[in-house]
Amino acid sequence: MNEIILHKHKEESLLRFHPWVFSGAIRKIVLEKDYPYDTIEEGELVVVKSADDAVLGVGHWQIGSIAVRILEFNSDCLPEDFWEQRIRAAYEVRNKLNLVRLSSNDSLQNNTYRLIHGEGDFLPGLIVDIYDDTAVIQAHSVGMHKSRMQVAEAVMQVVEQVKNVYYKSEGTLPFKAPIPEEEKRDKYLFGGPTSCIGTENGLLFGIDWLRGQKTGFFVDQRENRALLERYAAGKDVLNMFCYTGGFSVYALRGGAHKVDSVDCSEKAIELVRQNVARNFPDCTNHTAIVDDAFHFLENNKNQYDLIILDPPAFAKHRGAIKNALQGYKRLNAKAFQQIRKGGILFTFSCSQAIDKEMFRLAVFSAAAMSGRKVRILHQLTQPQDHPVNIYHPEGEYLKGLVLWVE
Repeated sequence: MNEIILHKHKEESLLRFHPWVFSGAIRKIVLEKDYPYDTIEEGELVVVKSADDAVLGVGHWQIGSIAVRILEFNSDCLPEDFWEQRIRAAYEVRNKLNLVRLSSNDSLQNNTYRLIHGEGDFLPGLIVDIYDDTAVIQAHSVGMHKSRMQVAEAVMQVVEQVKNVYYKSEGTLPFKAPIPEEEKRDKYLFGGPTSCIGTENGLLFGIDWLRGQKTGFFVDQRENRALLERYAAGKDVLNMFCYTGGFSVYALRGGAHKVDSVDCSEKAIELVRQNVARNFPDCTNHTAIVDDAFHFLENNKNQYDLIILDPPAFAKHRGAIKNALQGYKRLNAKAFQQIRKGGILFTFSCSQAIDKEMFRLAVFSAAAMSGRKVRILHQLTQPQDHPVNIYHPEGEYLKGLVLWVE
């Protein structure tokens, strides 16, 4: 196997089990004898060694500032059953946390969850979501792309109810990755087309992994949706950036007086209507509205008791942080204007480049601009099937606040 030799003292982060090797830490590359190329091909497995030749681990080589993502520490190879071993360990965690509830007799049945969350499950660059009998795989590195069949086979071996595996990485693989276009197209690796109604805490949601965002559904807000349900009774609720209406459906089950769902996408609004109808066929207190969030908040004079702000990522890279923070401040300021006295605001950021202190400061600034008294009731994050590797704090991407507004 090809070897990556680090500069002196650059092994310290790996000794603390951080899974990334940055390009600036590399002193030289040693190609194995008879290796057919003059440099390492992206996605190949490499052994990482310290300056004094100690083996630190094995991982996927990639082009960019992150040069290696470590899969196995203190080893120069992967175990023969590596993929099944890692995926089984992740599944057992979900099972023990009671996220896998398949019995139709369970009123809070749950067959929708994240099985693999990248570094959080010690498989950097890999996402796997389960929707009933279908697994959706996303590769964020060329190495994981090359391992896709092994991953798919291991998922089907471990998760017995999975009959279909859909590979959806066309939009997540590195833009300049040396992969033929045909090879990286979204496709079924096992099974075939099937319509899926996922069940989350006993509620039904149509999942569209073919055309939907991410893997088809935002699994990461499950626990926060359940929290919102507890606060919804008797309230007028506004769900901004509603996408498929997850928060709206939970609010309706929680006894909301009325729910308005707003999204700029007509397709998303149609999905909201379908999901509301699946759960509440005779519902008369839900309205789905196609509109821009800022336009709606600026021009709609209705006031609400409970508002949800769950926008798409405002900052996809560090260069966009300043503008993103202004966006969060402006958006939350509009919500503070709309919300009634004694109202509750659920506000989120899913931008990985924005840390929780930055986000909290943006919301604080918006509150100060409004001149209203505001209390923090909850500080929210991603759920247990989106774990954060304690050695990789960068994995904490979802931030949320639940605020009481006087």
